[in-house]
Amino acid sequence: MYARLEDMVLRFGEQEVRILTDRDNTGEINASVLAGGLQATADEINGYIGGRYTLPLPVASSDLCGIACDIARYRLTGTERVGTDEIRGRYRNPICYLENVANGRVTLATTQSGGAPRATPGRRSFPVAASGDATRPAEGNFNDKRD
Repeated sequence: MYARLEDMVLRFGEQEVRILTDRDNTGEINASVLAGGLQATADEINGYIGGRYTLPLPVASSDLCGIACDIARYRLTGTERVGTDEIRGRYRNPICYLENVANGRVTLATTQSGGAPRATPGRRSFPVAASGDATRPAEGNFNDKRD
């Protein structure tokens, strides 16, 4: 998993996590409900990054921890906690980021070997100029050798 109970409490506060997970109105955080939400979140994240990275990642970056917390919060709403525009936005932004990871526009920060991007045979990407002219590098490309 990319986040733990402690990460959720640190990010949203104990009261918010209790509201998200206390399905039996005990007044306590239900660790089992939260664990299920965090596992579903990890599965969702893996669905995006699994095509480009060897899973499991050896170390989850702090970015992935925050993303996991935001997605889990969104996924756990709908019982006592009604989804808000803020919660929906904090879900949509990480999903957009994960889509960019899946499409190769963004590379995850990994600190140990084992989580390296996978090579996809037959797929090569080349920079394309802003004008759409594929015969020259895009502006700002370090290989741009204009005199």
